[in-house]
Amino acid sequence: MFAFSFPEDFALGVASAATQIEGGDTNNSWYDWACAGHIKDGSSPLRADDHYRRWQEDLALMEEMGIRHSRFGVEWSRIEPESGKFDREALAHYRREIQAMVDAGVRPLLTIHHFTNPRWFEELGAFENPDCIGLYLRFAEVVVRELGDLVSEYITINEPNVYALNGYYGGGWPPGKKSMESYRRVLTHMTACHISAYQMIHRVRRELGFSDTKVSFANHLRVFQPLQKRNPVHRLCCTFSEKAFQGGLSRAMCLGEAAFPVYRHPLIRPGVWCDFHAINYYTRSTVSGLRDGTAPGAPVNDLGWEIYPQGIVEVCRMLYDLAPLPLYITENGTCDNQDTFRCRYLYEHLKALCSSGLPVKRYYHWCFCDNFEWLEGESARFGLVHVDYETQQRTIKKSGRFFAAAIAAHGVTEELHEQYCRCAYRR
Repeated sequence: MFAFSFPEDFALGVASAATQIEGGDTNNSWYDWACAGHIKDGSSPLRADDHYRRWQEDLALMEEMGIRHSRFGVEWSRIEPESGKFDREALAHYRREIQAMVDAGVRPLLTIHHFTNPRWFEELGAFENPDCIGLYLRFAEVVVRELGDLVSEYITINEPNVYALNGYYGGGWPPGKKSMESYRRVLTHMTACHISAYQMIHRVRRELGFSDTKVSFANHLRVFQPLQKRNPVHRLCCTFSEKAFQGGLSRAMCLGEAAFPVYRHPLIRPGVWCDFHAINYYTRSTVSGLRDGTAPGAPVNDLGWEIYPQGIVEVCRMLYDLAPLPLYITENGTCDNQDTFRCRYLYEHLKALCSSGLPVKRYYHWCFCDNFEWLEGESARFGLVHVDYETQQRTIKKSGRFFAAAIAAHGVTEELHEQYCRCAYRR
């Protein structure tokens, strides 16, 4: 009744981002944002999980849990601490870490940009400055040339819509702007960066003698629905919000179509600029105006985000209809600080994916270890592994044991469901 098997070519993995786990770097935009007092619990990414020094410990945990796929990121500000000056030791560090992953049988999916910028790039205007395209490509090409013999799969940019919305329209993230014009300009430049990087990564890896390259961008998608389906204002706001946040950007970055909110740009031209769809899915937005809302009575996580498992299939189908490509869930998870309902959340999302009939090939859980969760700081726990930030002690959670058991069983048995997934959501 509750059991299901994964498709033969479906694999589970875990996801992380450099700034959120590494610790020790003071040369990036989010460290500066934390120092300015913007983080809710007063923490900063300076501590995080100390992964930059403890990566071998974390890799051993992955091996113990049977995890064979890891989405991870590199820290731009470590690799290029000053404009045009590249740190060979930082590159060597990432090479050692990736080589160890490969040797351990863990397949890497490398994210080139995940929200944070070097201070020098931020001071130049970051992705609002037209020069950002060349600067980003210079960095990305160094990464691919240095690591491209070890990594065949790449994410060019993580969640450009979240980065642009929070930093340039909502004002809550660096640099703290509130401008629709800035939002659109940033999305346009990030689209041009992605399309250019897609071509560059394929070209460089061909030069290195490889033909198995796969490139995409991590597309944050959610389900939008009107609070009252018969209310024309709710419907109009829902349609606008979906297009402004994700619909137009998906067409631009996947197919090179300059659709609102993305402007026309000479580097944005028709084509298929993804080898797979990379989908980050967390929640549904119930719309009555131009702000997010939650459906009345719906289950929510510890941040108040609605838990809506069938939505992961809805967004997959939406992208697959746009371009019939393989589907990777590059982020999915939930804030559950006491780890009371994460097993059920995992079970319901995985079951929905595996019964969808869609070509879903990967599922990367966000995240592996608890980490620095942007504005929430250390207060929001998404991990399969608990981190005591004071001691840096790692402990596999109940949900982590369930995840490992599902990998071993290549699905969920009745016994696993009975043991782990009979738990209640918050409302």
